[in-house]
Amino acid sequence: MITHIGKQLATQIVDTVHDVCGHDINFINKNGIIYASTNTSRIGTFHEIGKKAADTGSVIEVKESDHYEGTSAGVNIPVTHNGLFIAVIGISGSPDEVRKFAYLAEKITKLLIREQEIGNASRTLSEKRTYLVSWLLSREAAYGKTDHTSSFTTGSSKMDDLNYIHDLLQEFQIDTAKKQRILILQMKSDHSTVTVSSIEEKILRMFSDSSVKLYMFQYPTDYVAIIDQSFALEQLAHFCKEHSASVCLGVGRLCDLFHLAPSYDTARIALNSLKNSSSNYAFFDDLTLEILLGSLPETATNEYLQKTISKLNENDISLLQSYFEHDQSLSKTSEALFLHKNTLQYKLDRIHRICGLNPRSFKDGAVLYLALQLKACKNI
Repeated sequence: MITHIGKQLATQIVDTVHDVCGHDINFINKNGIIYASTNTSRIGTFHEIGKKAADTGSVIEVKESDHYEGTSAGVNIPVTHNGLFIAVIGISGSPDEVRKFAYLAEKITKLLIREQEIGNASRTLSEKRTYLVSWLLSREAAYGKTDHTSSFTTGSSKMDDLNYIHDLLQEFQIDTAKKQRILILQMKSDHSTVTVSSIEEKILRMFSDSSVKLYMFQYPTDYVAIIDQSFALEQLAHFCKEHSASVCLGVGRLCDLFHLAPSYDTARIALNSLKNSSSNYAFFDDLTLEILLGSLPETATNEYLQKTISKLNENDISLLQSYFEHDQSLSKTSEALFLHKNTLQYKLDRIHRICGLNPRSFKDGAVLYLALQLKACKNI
């Protein structure tokens, strides 16, 4: 019996509902902590009304005029299953406007819970694969670990779950001693239904040819797969190059099989690093600055850009990009832009006057360089 929605499934639900309604969605645990949200800056923060909704088991609506810790206007609805608390779903916005979406989120959550509880014996191979990948991606997965086993070994039904996981690992011939990593293959959404179907067929054929045993589809565009440390990443790069117009790929770092959540998170960072990039695949192990840039919430990004390059025009931005591409060399930049060196110096001085940051200073130059990279990474 499921008594908790893990972060990976909760994130899938909030993203799905957000696609429908456009409002921020939060999943809140019984302690009032937001553990999944479309506004990533709120993850890990306390939600006073979410805690109250969890404690009372009642729907609580908050108006703009109300003031509670960590709480915005919206609807907060507790979700239960078989009489047990699962989570509180909060949707930000005017209660009259978002109320229907809160109940939609509740229905989606209950359907996904029910789907996960389909009898083990009746599961198809695809359902078994999806169940196992979902379990391994949850932050609570700690198979055979004494520090977390209480969530899986208390009660006969939970022991049955653990035994079932053991059976599935054997069925799929997974070597539990090997480190594993997550890959996320994202189908580009600007394709027709027919084209998407063709892309899916190619992805599944690649998984089969490469002996990828564990994978699942994550609505609306992603395939999430688990590969072990011996897998040749060059195969993935070759596949992406062949289908550069159709897919993007992010590959996470190696982790223990039963602690895969960090690999999933880093695969997402790798995928996010591809925004406004000429490449369509990225391996987290190869990233440096992109790790930081791809992890920043939108609010922090906007604040940083506002304080640095918001007053510069496109010509200023283009000049700065060329200047940094040529390692802040006046002569090389002048040559590349067909400018006299004095003209270039004048333009750099002008940028200094406008934004208050001197491109020729190491410290200010680093601030401006980061702003340009952040602007490109976030495709702003």
